[in-house]
This record gives sequence, C-alpha cells and structure tokens, in this order.
Amino acid sequence: MFLALQYVRSAIFIVLMYATMALYAVFFTPWAVFDRRGAFAAVHAYCRTVRFLAHWLVGLRSEIRGPVPQDEVIIAAKHQSFFDIILICSVVPRPKFIMKKELVWAPILGWYALRIGCVPVDRGRRAMAIKMMMEGVAKGATLPGQLIIYPQGTRVAAGARRPYKIGTGHLYAQLGQTCVPAATNVGVFWPRHGILRKPGLAVMEFLPGIAPGMPVDRFMAEIEHRIETASDRLMVEGGMTIRPQS
Repeated sequence: MFLALQYVRSAIFIVLMYATMALYAVFFTPWAVFDRRGAFAAVHAYCRTVRFLAHWLVGLRSEIRGPVPQDEVIIAAKHQSFFDIILICSVVPRPKFIMKKELVWAPILGWYALRIGCVPVDRGRRAMAIKMMMEGVAKGATLPGQLIIYPQGTRVAAGARRPYKIGTGHLYAQLGQTCVPAATNVGVFWPRHGILRKPGLAVMEFLPGIAPGMPVDRFMAEIEHRIETASDRLMVEGGMTIRPQS
C-alpha cells in the first residue's frame, strides 16, 4: 500500500516539476532575454522549488554539505540523476555545465542552458568532443561562473562503476583553476530512470578543492578517489549496501 501511494506521489511530483519549469520560464524569460542575471534567477528559483516539492510530496529531503564554491572554479561532480543537477544549481551562484549537445534542442531547458553559458559537446566522438569542449570553454572564458563537469560523462546508477574520462583533466590543465570535487548519494532515492522517488536524505557534498598545477594523471586519480570514496560513504549513509570492488 505504501509503495503504491509513493508511486502516486512521485507521479504527481513529476507533473508539478515540469509544470513549474514551464511557469517559471514564462515568468523569467523577458528578464533573461536582456540580462543573464534573469536566467540565473530562474534557475535558482526553479531548483529551490523542486527541492521543496520533493520534500513536501515524496519525503525526499535534501542537504548541501561543504563550502559552496563562489569563485571561478571547476566543479567535478558525481552524476546519478537529474536531482544532483538540481542540488548544485540551487546553491552555486553562476552554474554552467559541460552538457551533451542533444540538450540544446530540449524545450525551455536548452535555451536557458545556453543563456547561462553551458557548453554543448558531441559525446559520440571522443577526440573531437575533447577538442570541442576546450574550444567551447575558451570561447566562454569571459562569462564568469562555476564550470560544472561530470568526469564519468553521463549518469551512473548508485553503486555502479564507470571510468573517469580524461576531458576533465585537460580542462583543469588548460584553465589553471582550482577544481572542487563533489560527491552525492541522490541515486539511492531518485534513480536515473523510472517514476518512483523514495523518501530519505539526498546529499550533495562539496569536497576540498584541488589547486591548479597537479600533473593530469595524478589529478585524474585524485578526483576519482575523492569522489568515489565520499559518494560511497554518502550512499551507505542513505541506506545502500556498497559491494567491495574485486
């Protein structure tokens, strides 16, 4: 009975989440067209509303841990579902993403993503994707903000393993900025696919930053260790059993 009710609540939440996106788009677009601050205001308002709705409707509370990056930094984040994007964008002042190119054509989402300075990349061509990513970031270097990248390149189910891609290391070396790793457990409660949203405490944790200048291979090993270790800890906290890797 509880599970059936949770499915109903989850379905209602999803409908309200997308209805709110459309409503906020109508409200904020006139401001966002003329001033990027309007686009950031829309993103912050929407993400905070989704966090509230998740708590109110499905019992999914959310929490941000660690110092929220305010300066020009790279944020290398664990990506398990749409909700970790929501959590980051609800608190980071000027978020902009390395995102898959297909999202440019998503209604509302695509236009706002470009307006806040996101960089679309064709993930299907690895060498070209890295080149496009670096060129796109260079072209947008005059637009201030926190550049968010997912080192694994896609959403990864809670508890699953996927290799970290070298593009994050190239950006770190090119930009000469501090990189802030970010861990999460949101996939325990909000999976990559499906309707069900589970009650609990979803956490996004910003970890200590890595100063510029580290060799790329050491940097990649370091962010993977930090992010995976912290994410495993958070998933165990969320009630998930993590199987040791062979």
